[in-house]
Amino acid sequence: MIQRIQSVFLLLVAVAMVTSTLSPIWLQVNPLQTQSMEMTAWYTTVMEIPQENVISQEGNIYIGILALLAASLAIFSLFQYKNRKKQLLLNMVNAILMGVTLGLAVYTSFKANENFNPTVGGAFLIGFYSIVFGLILNLVANRFIKKDEMLVRSVDRIR
Repeated sequence: MIQRIQSVFLLLVAVAMVTSTLSPIWLQVNPLQTQSMEMTAWYTTVMEIPQENVISQEGNIYIGILALLAASLAIFSLFQYKNRKKQLLLNMVNAILMGVTLGLAVYTSFKANENFNPTVGGAFLIGFYSIVFGLILNLVANRFIKKDEMLVRSVDRIR
C-alpha cells in the first residue's frame, strides 16, 4: 500500500534530492572578502562580492543529473510497493547513486578550493546536507521495507 511509512521516507528522499539541485552546495569567500566561489549542482561560479559580477563560471552538470536520477528512482521505487524485493533492490541502487553524487560533490568542492584559495576552507551548505539527509532517509526506508517483508512472511507462515 502506498500509505506505508516507507513511502513517506521515499517521498522525502525525492524532495531532498531535488532540494540539492536547487540549493547551493558549497561556498567560499576569500580572506579579503572581495571574491566568493559558490558551487551548486549545476555550476561553480566565482563572483566579485560588492558588485556581484561573475568572474568565471564552470559547469558541473553531472552532480545535478545524478541528483535528479536519484530523485526519479526514489519516486519510481515509491510506486513499486507491491513488490518489496524489487523496491529493496531499487533503493540499494539509489543509495549507490546518492553516494556517488555525494562523493562527486565533495571531490568537486575540494578541487574548486584548490583553484580558488587553498589556505582557507569553504563551507558546505544546504544542498550538500540534503544529499546526506536523502541518503539517511533511503536507508531508513529500506529498514522499514525489510520489516514489512518479514511481517508478511510471518503471517504467511501462520496460515
